Amino acid sequence: MTPADIDTVRSALGWRYATKKFDPQLRIPAAHWQTLLDSLRLAPSSFGLQPWKFIVIDDPALRQTLREHSWNQPQITDADRMVVLTARSDLNQGEIDHWIDFLADSQGTPRDAFDGLHKLLSGFVAGMDRHRRHDWSVRQTYLALGQLMTTAAMLGIDTCPLEGIDPDAYDDVLGLTESGFATAAVCTLGYRASDDKYAAAPKVRYPAEQVIETR
Repeated sequence: MTPADIDTVRSALGWRYATKKFDPQLRIPAAHWQTLLDSLRLAPSSFGLQPWKFIVIDDPALRQTLREHSWNQPQITDADRMVVLTARSDLNQGEIDHWIDFLADSQGTPRDAFDGLHKLLSGFVAGMDRHRRHDWSVRQTYLALGQLMTTAAMLGIDTCPLEGIDPDAYDDVLGLTESGFATAAVCTLGYRASDDKYAAAPKVRYPAEQVIETR
């Protein structure tokens, strides 16, 4: 694999911004969209547990309904694509057992070779109450969100991550209440409108010496 050019990476990171106004006429090419889906599926998570599910919302009527629970933000309906990132509402022992079985099968390794990991994960889960397990799972989804947004920037695709939503209403609309998953965040993807005034605004970040410390 050939590493990406440093200037290309820096340019993409500087070009990216939380797009406020999308051009509803522009579509993400199919190959690019598949790459973005791959970036979600291949996202890192602690212990590799992947305590999430990503729901792609294509139905215009459903998008309009969700917009009503998103502070009426136009990105919900105007962006070409919309992904709802959900986290496990309760990462339980059954999920640990399933992951160990899947891991052993995928790697062609006897299950008992993972007994140590199984014990570690079982203790990790048992050491938290349901609320803390859910909070932990939500934090994992942000790893996937970051990878999605960075991949999009490298492909020249705009994104807007959204927390200005009513998660409980989302869960109700999407039928998640008894699914074992709960809404964590939303990301809309597409291409910025030519008149989005925020596109040309300077990126404002603290200097490196203020936020990066070497010891």
